Amino acid sequence: MINVFGVTIDAGIICYPLTFLFTDTISELWGKKTARAVVGVGFFANALLVLLIWVGGILPPSPEWGNQGLYQKVLGSVPRIVLASQVAYLVSQNHDIFAFHFWRTRTKGRRLWMRNTLSTVISQGLDTVIFGFIAFYGVVPLGILLGELILAQYFVKLAVAVLDTPFCYLLVRWGNKGTNAVPGSS
Repeated sequence: MINVFGVTIDAGIICYPLTFLFTDTISELWGKKTARAVVGVGFFANALLVLLIWVGGILPPSPEWGNQGLYQKVLGSVPRIVLASQVAYLVSQNHDIFAFHFWRTRTKGRRLWMRNTLSTVISQGLDTVIFGFIAFYGVVPLGILLGELILAQYFVKLAVAVLDTPFCYLLVRWGNKGTNAVPGSS
């Protein structure tokens, strides 16, 4: 947990919103099928990482290693947090792909800024609410859950969704250079 302008939010807020930028870019360049495959690989990689960290925590530590307690404290996964993260990831990323292509059809392939922003705004909301409730409902007071952990995180993610649009254009332009990518072809 970190403190941003007096509000407590989780540190994942620093990098996680960028996954939606990459999902939208992949959707634009290679289509829905490829974007869903990338989300599946991300889910599998995260699950594998959690498993490996857990195994590392239950194996007997070296006698010279005096920090096993710290390892457990920092890296020992809390099942509820992991479950919340995985469920929120799958739902929100798949919604982002669906919404991106919904808006792609509606705009006839134009207005990338609109597709990128609208798909991400809703998907980030889903991610924030799902993660917050699964991870913290009944653990922290409801007012803090809704106020600081969900609303504050969502507003930070909303800002990232708006600010990442120029980068989406740059990534799509870069992805089209030197490739035969046909936007949205799969």
